[in-house]
Amino acid sequence: MTPFRTLYIDMNSFFASVEQQVDPSLRGRPLAITAVSADSGAVVAASYEAKAFGIGVGTRIYDARRKCPGIIFRPSRHRLYVRINQKIAAVLDEMAELERIRSVDEFQVALGGRTATLEGATALARQMKAAIRARVGAQLRCSIGLGPNQLLAKIAGKLEKPDGLQWLAPENMPERIAHLKLDDLPGISKGIRRRLHHAMIWDMRALYGLDPRHARLIWRSVEGERFIRALQGENIPLIETERGGYGNSKVLAPEYRRPAQAHLVGRWLIEKAAERMRRDGFCARRFSLHARFLPHGGWAGSKTLMHSQDTRAFLGLYEKLWHELLKRHPRIIGSLSVHLGNVIPLSQRPGELFLPLAPARQSRNEKLASVVDHINHRYKRRIITYGLQQDHPGFFEKG
Repeated sequence: MTPFRTLYIDMNSFFASVEQQVDPSLRGRPLAITAVSADSGAVVAASYEAKAFGIGVGTRIYDARRKCPGIIFRPSRHRLYVRINQKIAAVLDEMAELERIRSVDEFQVALGGRTATLEGATALARQMKAAIRARVGAQLRCSIGLGPNQLLAKIAGKLEKPDGLQWLAPENMPERIAHLKLDDLPGISKGIRRRLHHAMIWDMRALYGLDPRHARLIWRSVEGERFIRALQGENIPLIETERGGYGNSKVLAPEYRRPAQAHLVGRWLIEKAAERMRRDGFCARRFSLHARFLPHGGWAGSKTLMHSQDTRAFLGLYEKLWHELLKRHPRIIGSLSVHLGNVIPLSQRPGELFLPLAPARQSRNEKLASVVDHINHRYKRRIITYGLQQDHPGFFEKG
């Protein structure tokens, strides 16, 4: 039988399950996690008790109340979910080689030796399920997929929920996934689906039998060939991508959608992005800002500077771009996105004779910013800020 190389763990209704774990009164009850409390907001996670009423990600809050009058709402607590993610990762890493933490609720484990067999991999998966329940929380369930590569293991992990355990390999393909739609697979967007339909590829059997060289033409990229070879069971390694930048995006709650309040949220997003960049030892040359207006429209702009990791420098560029944004006379701003791009490692930054700035060394302002980072990290909250800003916790962040 084809050896298994990847075990993929997908936590079930993770955010809702974490809330039910820390608050026993929520167990067995329909629960929805939201980013904002207004009826215009949407559900970002739902317990299985809520899913039984047809409530899922994207359901509007007022629709959720209509479908299930007894539903309970809780605001998202991303820091809590990250802490539980880290606890799960620690447990998994004791039991096998934790290859990657794919997201806050997905983990990838490398298999080999005894665990490369179906029997060994299945036994390990069951041990991991039991360990998570016993050591992290009895309310936390997961679906696990086994496969000869990351793609098939991930697809297998989606086949049975909740608390599933499935495997995919050339021995049961494509029959095991013949019932799925093309865009049920990770990596097939609506655009790729349209291209596949144009090439007369309508179902899983046709996709599985596709010549990888033909897939390259359909995708207009080598990624098409890599995708089909992985789907057919080849061990296609993931390509390590270079860090392109640091960003934060925020869907604004109603009370922060006026320009004056949105402006302060933007300053908070910049502080967070710059802090992460310093932590990783990078510096950026381009700062970009994007705003989406309600009910429609938006604005985007960017400015450049010498490669820097100084928060105050990026805040200065932000103020200039914000002034340009206000010329569009926005009334309501639905979301903000900031991005620090064109990054290089600080160790590769050249010096500047006239500043003066030594090669690969922090400037005076950058050193000061690192001290602020250290103090805030020590007290586990942002007790020092760069002037006025408005924190806006919630799930709708990325970067």
